[in-house]
Amino acid sequence: MVDEDSQRKRRVRYKGTHPRRFQDKYKELDPAADAIELQKVRARGHTPAGTHRPICVREILEILAPQPGETGLDATLGFGGHATEILPHLLPGGRLFALDVDPIELPRTEARLRAAGFGEDVLVVRRMNFAGLPQLRHELGEGFDFVLADLGVSSMQIDNPARGFTYKADGPLDLRLNPQRGKPASVLLQNLGEPELAELLIENSDEPRAAALAQAILAAAQDRPIATTTQLASLVRAVVKSNCDAESLEDETRVTLQRTFQALRIAVNDEFQVLDQFLSHLPGCLRPGGRVAILSFHSGEDRRVKKAFQQGQRDGVYARIAPEPIRPGFEERRDNPRSSSAKLRWAVKAG
Repeated sequence: MVDEDSQRKRRVRYKGTHPRRFQDKYKELDPAADAIELQKVRARGHTPAGTHRPICVREILEILAPQPGETGLDATLGFGGHATEILPHLLPGGRLFALDVDPIELPRTEARLRAAGFGEDVLVVRRMNFAGLPQLRHELGEGFDFVLADLGVSSMQIDNPARGFTYKADGPLDLRLNPQRGKPASVLLQNLGEPELAELLIENSDEPRAAALAQAILAAAQDRPIATTTQLASLVRAVVKSNCDAESLEDETRVTLQRTFQALRIAVNDEFQVLDQFLSHLPGCLRPGGRVAILSFHSGEDRRVKKAFQQGQRDGVYARIAPEPIRPGFEERRDNPRSSSAKLRWAVKAG
């Protein structure tokens, strides 16, 4: 007779202290069971796989100053790091509405927040784009006391190769925040001409090698469709290598890869248009004296936020705005390198 225990499938052995493949990092991906492993990863200045570290938490809490009984909005819930810090300040009697478009990560985040004790009476979660802010305002029947928007992509989206956000691992060239809507980046590349792709790279990421990249990418696509992140990354590396000194090759390659993937991600998700819509609707969704804080991660986003706040102040909509963007401090940048490009701007609606 076979022992039942011997029939049980053994857990795959954790591959070293620094496993490279996403699927091998199962300790990081199970924070409830392996909290010690997560502490070790964070101590090395890394973000554990499948998680996200909220940026400028102290500064955001100071700007938004959430109070008991107030109603706020986290327009980009993500991993829920900022929401976790904000929610206790709203008790008793307050509510936080939380939005996200990601059908994969949103249920996981909601489950974590519910398990932490935040019920539907204090936390209202909706899967929707923040461009639909007027719809939420109509449902609420009144304005928000504060609004937070953390733009860009969360670490758990970047880390998972299946989402196609990273050039560091092989995966489908997708880049959609909501993979149930729109078309992936691989399809976008099939429908762009060389001038259009070059313009996209300049507009969305200020890429200085835009023309050379567009030519190389579309020339390769004529022979074989670019369907994976590895294919695209190889083409980018080849272009940089032919136009760069050996001394700076590594840094230039990394930055060019980041800019190329960023530009395509912005285009696939129509991020600039969505942000413009959100910024235009924002004043009408804030109560008098309402506070707003927006974290951006590249110049295209920051320019739009800056101009919208400045125009709002000229029009008398905002009483005060951030004179300059707030940047993460030295310690935060050291502990969380992914925070290095962040800029935080704020505004206060006129009373």
